[in-house]
Amino acid sequence: MDRAEFGAVLRAARARIIPAEVGLPAGSRRQVPGLRREEVAQLAGISVAYLTRLEQGRGPIPSIQVLGALATALRLDTDDRELIFHLAGSVPPPAALVPRRITPSVRTLLEHLADLPVLVLSAAGDILAWNRLTTELLGDFALLPPDQRNILRLRFLGSGLPRMTTESMRAIPAEHCVGSLRGAGARYSADRELARLISELRGGSDEFRQIWRAGSARTRRSGVVTIEHPDFGPLTVQGDTLRLPDTDQTVIIYTPAPDSKAAAVFRHWRENTEIPEVPASGRNPEPAPHPRLRAFGSVLEVN
Repeated sequence: MDRAEFGAVLRAARARIIPAEVGLPAGSRRQVPGLRREEVAQLAGISVAYLTRLEQGRGPIPSIQVLGALATALRLDTDDRELIFHLAGSVPPPAALVPRRITPSVRTLLEHLADLPVLVLSAAGDILAWNRLTTELLGDFALLPPDQRNILRLRFLGSGLPRMTTESMRAIPAEHCVGSLRGAGARYSADRELARLISELRGGSDEFRQIWRAGSARTRRSGVVTIEHPDFGPLTVQGDTLRLPDTDQTVIIYTPAPDSKAAAVFRHWRENTEIPEVPASGRNPEPAPHPRLRAFGSVLEVN
């Protein structure tokens, strides 16, 4: 335990808090910024003497429960919370449940990527948000009950969406899906909804069960996929994945190659141009990174 640095971080965090933020009056007799030690001690459920020793770098190693209480009392963000755990020589406990809400910044990102199909997935594969072009490409997830909006459930147990054919779902790499879910199961072992999903997949899909038994640890990766669209046939796109570490979520962006059939179809969806001709071969050139992004359309978010 780095007692000196631990104490310095506690003192700095205490000084940053505005009393009103924790429901305390500002008062006229406060001689130092932030909260008093006795106020933090009361919020954390520890004694003032114990907090004093910790701040002065001479206290005993605090338990995980005390560290969590201090992090809550001091309103620490994720980074500072992990910092005090590491300084105390402890491993920060993982979040109990899979984060299933998207942040305002991700919502803004979706708005600025609206000329491409975009999905936001939780660590458990829950489909949290999508835009209009995703609906055109894969189908409208709003047609499914909320508990069925999960990319792994669609991949291994059947889609139930008119445009999401079995062939389309086969384009999603199975080992990457299973590996990502295995990692989520380890991180969120207390999440009953996640545990129920894993149980359903193991009981309902031979393919999932075999990969799960093999102990796959692969996670989602970017790559080229071909999606079988019922109106336009095979559409080859680049599926890029962006990880959001703060919420343990993934943004998937589907990008067509310039001058490809997929690019023409996307343009038709965006601008209501003439329906593009579909080459008889159904082949597409391999996608390349999209040179420029512009805002277009609106985002459909499902909570």
